[in-house]
Amino acid sequence: MPDHLRTDLLILDLDGTISDPGVGIARSINYALASFGYAEVTESEVAAYIGPPIELTFQGLTRTESEEHTLALVAKYRERYAEVGYSENTLYPGVTEAIEELAGRGVRLGVCTSKRVDFAERILTMFGLRSHFEFVSGGDVGVPKSEQLAHLVAEGIAGPASVMVGDRAVDILAAKATSLRSVGVLWGYGSQSELIDAGADAVLSEPRLLNEVCRP
Repeated sequence: MPDHLRTDLLILDLDGTISDPGVGIARSINYALASFGYAEVTESEVAAYIGPPIELTFQGLTRTESEEHTLALVAKYRERYAEVGYSENTLYPGVTEAIEELAGRGVRLGVCTSKRVDFAERILTMFGLRSHFEFVSGGDVGVPKSEQLAHLVAEGIAGPASVMVGDRAVDILAAKATSLRSVGVLWGYGSQSELIDAGADAVLSEPRLLNEVCRP
């Protein structure tokens, strides 16, 4: 790992980086689509939309330009997601070990996700990982990840030595917009070309390599 990426703060994305949310997201999207008379979609079709904010997913799937209709779809999605969808998550192999090793070495860890903060908190708690993270920044409709990172910088929580870690271009671009460094990961939903084209400073193939980012 290049020296310029070594840091004492890693800001991790949640979906596609810490855990695989595919089943819960797909089922909750289909619950919302069916409620409004749309045809259901397959998990593979949903995969392309995992990472960016959920409202963009519904706009892409339904081609709606109505903000009111988009918000109604999001509300219906969250109805199921809050009840059961959040629990239909699985941890990526090696993630727990990597996080525990980082935390054991005293590395500061945080989460920045487009997912609503209460859902993110529940997922991390479900996996027994919440205590390892200094903060959890969650998103909401109309709040881009770049704005979330900018808030962390403004509050003095993140700074020039911080690294954003994520599996999609939205994570890398948000880091660049706030002058933070970024690392892409390949075990989630984004491709290597997507991450490199977005400008990732490095791309990791497996979770254990996260520790190389924070070598003293």
